[in-house]
Amino acid sequence: MSDTPPALATDARRVAIMTVLTLLAGAVDAVSFLTMGKVFCALATGNVLFLSFALAGEGDVPVARPATAIGAFMAGAAIAAVVLKWLAERGRAWFQAGLVCEAVLLVWAGAMALWRHGTEAAGSDHGLVALVALAMGVRASTALRVHVPGMPTLLSQTAIAELINDVLKRPRATLRGMSARQRLARTRWTATVGGIFTGGVLGTLLLVPLGTGRALLVIAAAVLLLAAATLAVPPRREATGQDLRGP
Repeated sequence: MSDTPPALATDARRVAIMTVLTLLAGAVDAVSFLTMGKVFCALATGNVLFLSFALAGEGDVPVARPATAIGAFMAGAAIAAVVLKWLAERGRAWFQAGLVCEAVLLVWAGAMALWRHGTEAAGSDHGLVALVALAMGVRASTALRVHVPGMPTLLSQTAIAELINDVLKRPRATLRGMSARQRLARTRWTATVGGIFTGGVLGTLLLVPLGTGRALLVIAAAVLLLAAATLAVPPRREATGQDLRGP
């Protein structure tokens, strides 16, 4: 029988779930950047920089695409924050609702891409950018509500810094020589960096060749499968002290 405390076991479950979501975020950005006109739909920081370049008149960057992505991302985050809070206060399955909403928006975007562009890359389609960025805004608020430290699922800068600082603080420490909490923390940071990187690689090699529409539908299916899995096997209340319908 495992001697891992129930709370840490639940934390490990959440890390696994958030790792999958992080990998999918990397895949979304691979698809959006490489097939939708060089715009990030998940990494909002990149779009803020693109918009600054465009407004400064340098770098041959259009204003409309990053501005559309930023606006839609903010709208998705705001709407999801309100709706998920309302669901959580009533004991509803807020986490799964967030994932389903994200998946529905990605399915909508995938269908739109297939209708407008067939099985090819979508190119500069502002409506498509808006839908995918809206989905990633919903994801941002869902992940924020889960609140797994160092795992926002959409960016890796903080995790890289935390991981480097932790390694420098304990340069000779291996995972076996750490406490359970220390191991879990280092695992979170590593999973965030590795998840985004791996998602980007897989998205580039496996999804981008499918074309924008089919790639988005594959990602949406993965999100729906994760939502179904977390709903089918909820964590025990005594382990978390939180609603069973969270991750």
